[in-house]
Amino acid sequence: MLRRPRKVRIETERLTLRPLTHGDFNAWSSLRAESRDFLAPWEPTWATDHLTRKGFTNRVYWVNRSVAQGSALPLLIVRRADNTLVGAITLDNIRRGPAQSATCGYWIGQRHARHGYMREALSAVVDHAFIEMDLSRLEAGCLPENAPSRGVLEKCGFKYEGVAQSYLQINGRWRNHVLYAALRSDRRGRTDTG
Repeated sequence: MLRRPRKVRIETERLTLRPLTHGDFNAWSSLRAESRDFLAPWEPTWATDHLTRKGFTNRVYWVNRSVAQGSALPLLIVRRADNTLVGAITLDNIRRGPAQSATCGYWIGQRHARHGYMREALSAVVDHAFIEMDLSRLEAGCLPENAPSRGVLEKCGFKYEGVAQSYLQINGRWRNHVLYAALRSDRRGRTDTG
């Protein structure tokens, strides 16, 4: 039996991070549609129902189930000033027991890229994962040529760990990924100023 999902809401200076709801369909599908060409080189091929209401409803049910089970924490990134959706970030594959780790993935709409939103969101999620969720390790991977994503990871304290061969199917092809990790032990003593 699933327990009721804990309400997770993370606030930063400019952003609110929260799970998506059925009411987010129009904003989510519009931002994804207008950013398709921008996102396609970095993401798995979209399912045929990716932008449909039915596909979105299934996504909302997955979010609720994942949060209730503690297996994932998918969050929308919303700009607080005008309540505009700018992207999303997910802690997935949350492992407890001796691992205490998770995998981090994210995307941002094209018109919101290069404004520091993802760095702000990722920093907040890292803090939440280590402080509130008591995780010890966060992992992330990206394509080697994705310099903006690598930069965000490095600015948020992730360290390069190596290359995973044929790690994920991206845009229809098996692709190598560079792997990064952030460790809670690396963050002890850090402050907002560095």
